[in-house]
Amino acid sequence: MLAMTSPRAYAHEAGLRTRVGQFIKPYATRIHIFTSPRAWQAVNPELSQNLKDCGIRWQLEYLSGECTEQAIASVKHNIEQQGADLLLAIGGGRVLDTAKAAASQLPAVTLVNFATQAATCAAWSPIAILYNAAGGHLRSQPLGKMPELVLVDSDVIARSDVRYLKAGIVDALAKYYEFRPYQQHNPEDLALDLKVMNARQAVDAFQQYGDAAIAACQQQRVTPELVKVIDATIVLAGLANSVRDVLPTPGLAHAIHNRLTHQPELHHWLHGEKVGFSLLVQSLIEHDGVPDSGLLALLRQYDMPLTLPALHGDRHAALRNIAQQITFPAASAERLPFTVSARALEQALLATDTLL
Repeated sequence: MLAMTSPRAYAHEAGLRTRVGQFIKPYATRIHIFTSPRAWQAVNPELSQNLKDCGIRWQLEYLSGECTEQAIASVKHNIEQQGADLLLAIGGGRVLDTAKAAASQLPAVTLVNFATQAATCAAWSPIAILYNAAGGHLRSQPLGKMPELVLVDSDVIARSDVRYLKAGIVDALAKYYEFRPYQQHNPEDLALDLKVMNARQAVDAFQQYGDAAIAACQQQRVTPELVKVIDATIVLAGLANSVRDVLPTPGLAHAIHNRLTHQPELHHWLHGEKVGFSLLVQSLIEHDGVPDSGLLALLRQYDMPLTLPALHGDRHAALRNIAQQITFPAASAERLPFTVSARALEQALLATDTLL
């Protein structure tokens, strides 16, 4: 059975923060805003003024840490206490995932996501990624409800640190390199074909416009190339994630990423940076110790880390421990054209130390 789960609508334009009230007012005039201090600063004073002009009243709540069970419960409780009709989430992946998970438990509350970074496809993706308080991955939680709207203001993203855009590009291109290998043993799978098609379109956009988009972000300018790359990181990657079938096709690089989140030495790495390194590990396994040259060029182009920093204790033992704790479904591994094992993962992790 093929299923697709996506937001109802997507709006992306420069200066959109000055018109958020017009998007929201048809749904509610009493709303709960969930954000982070940095994201709230990035959209104001324009957004607040526009909400006031539209007669919209709000209660503001900040996310202080990770997307955790506790944070989700807190948002849900505060929305219920306020009696809000709509949840407006403004921020990056942690804020948006927390809001998506909370809104899924509130059937009568409309969710609107405003992405202030293009660092992941979280604004669109039909799952929420839950972590512990220290930032360690716990699980991916399917959503019972998707956002009514996804809003993007390219002015805001153009003013953000270019490191986030680079990480978002790599997180998006990962979908292609993760989903494509499944096609070798599953050539008649329509869901898989749709996932790869959307992911391939994102890679094409990055190859054509990526350098110009990075330059525009560094100059804090909105250009057609930057707009195309933002759409690829959020919409095309989100669409690739939105297609589901009976047989799961999880990304191996993301499974490796999930284990890396438990390494305190990597807590300063962005999601996409961990995914980028994990793509290298996957490629080393897939190609018998010689990474795909095109992928390696892309990882270098976007300044992804290609080796792990110093780890606590004996390095070989630490890498072996990481490899042994990476979990990947056996049924999914059987659908891949290469062997996923603790030994293969260990050898690939060791190989990253000598690649440069």
